[in-house]
Amino acid sequence: MDIAASFERFRSGFSRTFWIANTLELFERLAFYGSKAVLAVYLVEKVGLGALGNTLVGLYGFAVFFLPILAGTLVDRYGFRKSLAACFFIFTLGYFSVGLAGLPQGQGIVQAVGSVPYVIGALLLTAIGGSLIKPCIVGTVARTTTQETKSLGYSIYYTLVNLGGALGPLLALQVREGMGIEYVLIMSATVSLLNLAATLLFFREPREVGEAGSQRTLVKVFADMVVVFGNFRFMSFLVVFSGFWVMFWQIFYSLPFFVRDVLNFSRFELIETVDAWSIIVLTVPVAALMKKVRPIVAMTLGFAVASASWLAIAAVPSVPVLVAAIACFAVGESMQAPRFYEYVADLAPREQVGTFMGFAFLPVAIGALVAGPLSGWLVQHYLHGAVRPSGMWVILSSIGFSSTLLMVLHDRLAHGRKVA
Repeated sequence: MDIAASFERFRSGFSRTFWIANTLELFERLAFYGSKAVLAVYLVEKVGLGALGNTLVGLYGFAVFFLPILAGTLVDRYGFRKSLAACFFIFTLGYFSVGLAGLPQGQGIVQAVGSVPYVIGALLLTAIGGSLIKPCIVGTVARTTTQETKSLGYSIYYTLVNLGGALGPLLALQVREGMGIEYVLIMSATVSLLNLAATLLFFREPREVGEAGSQRTLVKVFADMVVVFGNFRFMSFLVVFSGFWVMFWQIFYSLPFFVRDVLNFSRFELIETVDAWSIIVLTVPVAALMKKVRPIVAMTLGFAVASASWLAIAAVPSVPVLVAAIACFAVGESMQAPRFYEYVADLAPREQVGTFMGFAFLPVAIGALVAGPLSGWLVQHYLHGAVRPSGMWVILSSIGFSSTLLMVLHDRLAHGRKVA
């Protein structure tokens, strides 16, 4: 088969707007994970917030993944192009404002406002920009694909998200070593500014080809929140499942300090990319292996594998073992992630599946909110205290195994069935 012809058929199967949107998403994720790679270290040390910096990073992560619930109504009202332009404009201001806190030129305004209020304001501003990106890009993928191309379209989107997550920390490393850690935020602001220009020049509002989606008002969103938050069975599962994301976010919140201060490996951004690269390689084959396994079994196994990975670091704290452990964590992530939405849809009331699925990413937000202050405590207690440093990973593993057990118990209570 002619490779060039095959590639052309693959490329032509999607519209110009589809490829532009996904390219914007690639660079947006590069900026996001580039800043995320150094943000905890930056706020704790460069800005001088100490353990409070970890808490604020967690608050920022919560806002980034919770606010899209509300932002989707704005996207519906103003359209994808205007919303994307607003997203990248706010991102540019937000990243620059966070970076300004570590620059000599910004000390006047930071001291006038106060370092803590200033950083909170800058992070929340950035999170507002972040809240607009997912409804825009996911909505564009939905509108620019057909029933035949939808699955491949979302696979392309997911792959580019992870590629940006893998490349971002690598670029952050080069900037941090070459210019200083504060300039990583300036780099993210610059990428966002370029994305803004590209949106205005090249992005066009997609036509109604695929799913148009339903118009939602803020009143409808808050009404949905009341319904979803009032469903104890559903919410309790999301809270239990957030234990996975409490573990995941430690890759960016606690791990950089451990890698640098305990393992004496200064280029911690390289370690942070292992999960993303592993996910890119593992998602398809692992998903194929777990395809015939029931969702709860796949999620339980994935949770257990991810939880066990941290014990390897506690047993043999070294860079090679750490890399292997994070790759193992990615195996667990690949086992459970594709089946999560299937299980959530099963938990939701049959006539309200769409409403409940809109809140399915809450575990990511809850996990970030808990992981922030937890990482501050872990770093202070295990790295700056008299306790054996590798013990922090035993704590993290215990959280994972506890969540695994609670998930199994929840399934038995919710469905009255055994895991096996």
